[in-house]
Amino acid sequence: MTEAEDRKPRSDEARYDPEITSEFAIPQGLDVPKGGGESETTSEFAVPQGLQTPQPAGAEPEGSAFTPPSAYSAKEAPTAFTPATGVPLVSLIKDAPWQDRMRTMLRMPVTERPAPEPVQREEEGGPAVPRVLDLTLRIGELLLAGGEGAEDVEAAMFAVCRSYGLDRCEPNVTFTLLSISHQPSLVEDPVTASRTVRRRGTDYTRLAAVFHLVDDLSDPETEVSLEEAYRRLAEIRRNRHPYPGWALTLSGGLLAGAASLLVAGRGDPIVFVAAALGAMLGDRLAWLCAGRGLPEFYQFTVAAMPPAAIGVALNLAHVDVQGSAVITGGLFALLPGRALVAGVQDGLTGFYITASARLLEVMYFFVGIVAGVLTVLYFGVKIGGKLDPEAALSVSEEPLIQIAASMLLSLTFAILLQQERSTVLWVTLNGGVAWSVYGAMHYAGDISPVASTAVAAGLVGLFGQLLARYRFASALPYTTAAIGPLLPGSATYFGLLSIAQNDVDKGLVSLAKAVSLAMAIAIGVNLGSEISRMFLRIGSAGKRRAAKRTRGF
Repeated sequence: MTEAEDRKPRSDEARYDPEITSEFAIPQGLDVPKGGGESETTSEFAVPQGLQTPQPAGAEPEGSAFTPPSAYSAKEAPTAFTPATGVPLVSLIKDAPWQDRMRTMLRMPVTERPAPEPVQREEEGGPAVPRVLDLTLRIGELLLAGGEGAEDVEAAMFAVCRSYGLDRCEPNVTFTLLSISHQPSLVEDPVTASRTVRRRGTDYTRLAAVFHLVDDLSDPETEVSLEEAYRRLAEIRRNRHPYPGWALTLSGGLLAGAASLLVAGRGDPIVFVAAALGAMLGDRLAWLCAGRGLPEFYQFTVAAMPPAAIGVALNLAHVDVQGSAVITGGLFALLPGRALVAGVQDGLTGFYITASARLLEVMYFFVGIVAGVLTVLYFGVKIGGKLDPEAALSVSEEPLIQIAASMLLSLTFAILLQQERSTVLWVTLNGGVAWSVYGAMHYAGDISPVASTAVAAGLVGLFGQLLARYRFASALPYTTAAIGPLLPGSATYFGLLSIAQNDVDKGLVSLAKAVSLAMAIAIGVNLGSEISRMFLRIGSAGKRRAAKRTRGF
């Protein structure tokens, strides 16, 4: 047999050789048609023979996860899934403040958010997505570093992105990290950017300027280009503080003096001057420590020592003054009320990680204050100081002096927070109203201090939110300084004094009372703000969907 004959296909008898024992061999007598490819279809997903699926010209073959099914029609789209409880109706009023509108949309799923209106600021190629995200992160950094709550920071970031046409954005705020992600469409890769907040500073004038910038960006009738927004943001960063350093030190002294008159219940010039000197000396020592690079924990510890030392010195000199009022007044300038309110607000609005970090920061500051005061009180008791924890501060004997002291305390607190001069008068009046309500309920009505504090703080939050809506600004400048008269300085002092005299149980009870008062302040302020949004329709955005993260099961 030649080689050519050997390459010829074998006959049917050869193919159906009975010696072939493979289970895949074709049985004898089964006629299989000859074809050019596979003899049979093996995939269960293959289209059956005779069924033709129309394919549009130039489209990808069906099978990709990012291509719509062939039977899908945008004009005749199937009805969307509706939950069993229904979809709550959310109304957005264009005249409402941008904070309410952005909060409402942030609490909605991405698929239910209304599409943004045509953007007049974008160029032919559309907005530069990386630059818009960078601007958004820079604005969020200023707000978070200034003490704004996480929910308001997210609302501002979402407002900036939406003003430039980036509607599919998801901002995320934690205590030190800001991130934002934008997905152009379902088939395109998302663009994500982040920024770390390393330095924090209290300047409510800068905070108000950032809110004004976001308000202009969110206004459809105001056209602000990307370059103009960057220029205004750079000017906000370069602006000097409205008050010089000597004014801040003097304000800290006046705040301590006003707090000493507030808790003493009567006008005593010696107590006022002693508390003011102690607070100013502590402020200068804290600035010295800050210049040497010491952490804030040690700055608070050093700042708490001079007021306590002056109070102990007056007691050792047998001066007929209330040393407890001097020490308590010095503590008022150090208690971290701003961070406490922001931390509780974040927890109540569902930002639990940020709230935990803020409250942990408050705890460290409080421990620093405790360490400084407790050290001085311990040595004062050892050298013969007759500090009596039973000597409760006198009840209101001169309510007019206390109201005036509370207003002075709020005024100086506002200066320490670097507020705008136009807001100082309003926050001063708000602080006077807060103390008047507290005094009427606690002293005249004999109601518990915790309940009285919560009601007074609720009115502070309510009035602060109304003033913020009237001026389209942040509510922090109108609420933070106004809660100054309600801070638990005396309860903190008496708790520390009891611990210094080895009466630990009584000291812990007094410190627990201080913590309860602080929580009542924070919850009251937040509740007052929420009440203004729920029931007062002045500039309201309709019903705002709550942050439902769990139902308890």
